[in-house]
Amino acid sequence: FKQGIRDGIPIGLGYAAVSFAFGILAVDKDLTVSEAVLISLTNLTSAGQFAGLTIIAELGTLVEMALSQFIINLRYMLMAISLSQKVDDDFKGIWRWILGFAITDEIFAVAIQNPGKIKRNYFMGLTIIPIIGWTLGTLLGNILPAIITNALGVALYGMFIAVVVPKARDDSHVFVAVCIAVAISVALKYIPAFVNLSGGFAIIICTVVASLIAAVLFPVEVSEDEL
Repeated sequence: FKQGIRDGIPIGLGYAAVSFAFGILAVDKDLTVSEAVLISLTNLTSAGQFAGLTIIAELGTLVEMALSQFIINLRYMLMAISLSQKVDDDFKGIWRWILGFAITDEIFAVAIQNPGKIKRNYFMGLTIIPIIGWTLGTLLGNILPAIITNALGVALYGMFIAVVVPKARDDSHVFVAVCIAVAISVALKYIPAFVNLSGGFAIIICTVVASLIAAVLFPVEVSEDEL
C-alpha cells in the first residue's frame, strides 16, 4: 500500500494541475462547486469530462453524452481487460469494479510495469492520490476568486497544447491524426450544412472519423507473439 502511495504521488500532482483547468472551465459554464467536484470524483477522465462539460453547456441530449463518453473512454475498457490478467487472486468482486473505475492512462502505465502480480493493496494505494488530486484540483478551480480564474483561464489551452504537441512532435502519425481532427472540426463549424449540428455530435464525429482515417493510413502491425 505504501509503495502504491509513493508511485501515485507524481500522478496525483499532475492531475491536480489538469483538473484545476477543468474547475475553471466549470465555473465559466455556470456549474456549482458541488456539481463540478461530483463530476471529477465519479469520473476520473480528463478528456471525457471536458467533452461532457461542452455537451452540458450546449444543452446536449443524453444520447450525445452517452455516445461521446463511450467513444472517448473506450480505451479504458481495453486497459482494464489487460490489467485484469496481471492482478493476484484477491482481486475479486468489488475490487475488479474499483480497478475498472480507477483506470487512467497514467495509472495503467505504472501498474502494468509493476513486476509480478498486482496486489489489491498496492493498486488501492496507487489510485488514492490521483483521485484526491483530481478532485481537489477541481475544487480549487471552483472556489478561487473570479479575478484569478479569469487570469488563469489560459491554463486550459496550455494544458491541451502540453498534451498534444509533444506527442505530435515525436510521432508524425499523431500529428496527422490531430490535423485531420482539426480539419473536420473546422468543416463542421463553418460549412452551412452542419450549422445546426450540436457540439456533442461534432465531438463524436471528429473522434470517430479521425480515428478511422488514421487507422487506415497507419495500421499497427502485430506480431504472432502478441496475438
